[in-house]
Amino acid sequence: MKRLKYVLIIFIMMLINLSPLSLAGEDDDYANAIKIFRESNVSNSFLNNCYGYAIFPSIGKGGLIFGGSYGNGKVFRGGEFTGRVTVIEGSIGFQAGGKKFSEIIFFKDKRAFDEFTIGAFEFNATAQAVAITAGVEAQAGNFGSSAGASKNPNTLLQAQTTYYKGMAIFLHSKGGLMIEVSVGGQKFKYKPLIRS
Repeated sequence: MKRLKYVLIIFIMMLINLSPLSLAGEDDDYANAIKIFRESNVSNSFLNNCYGYAIFPSIGKGGLIFGGSYGNGKVFRGGEFTGRVTVIEGSIGFQAGGKKFSEIIFFKDKRAFDEFTIGAFEFNATAQAVAITAGVEAQAGNFGSSAGASKNPNTLLQAQTTYYKGMAIFLHSKGGLMIEVSVGGQKFKYKPLIRS
């Protein structure tokens, strides 16, 4: 059963990467992803005052009963690139479809940064995400039971959020449609930048 789950996750990720959603090369650009979060009045205040952050320009998610998501990102501390990070999530439950989104995780202080960059980190069910664009949802099993949304990143009518356990998470939809009620948490693997 476990092996089947991983085979299905890999198959779904291949379908997402071959879909028209993955063909826009600029969507994977870190500078464009940061620009989107900087244009949001809510996430911009975190970007200007955080200890560090992890940015994922494009996370693909898909599923049909079994689901999965995957993305690559970079971690910054004080504006300096410190390493690369991958995110993976597997879930089981009612779900169908596929989508892509950008994600940014802000670290309030050194403790939160160190907790995330220790090597492997996983969000539990109490983590919350704020969606900065209409059409993005935060599921109870993945990011917590509450989220916010707005018409666009520039609107003043965005949900307010605070750090939870030293971290704040924001999402921005890039396309796709996914219906899901699933249980699972994002798992991150950090690889520090090797300096010569």
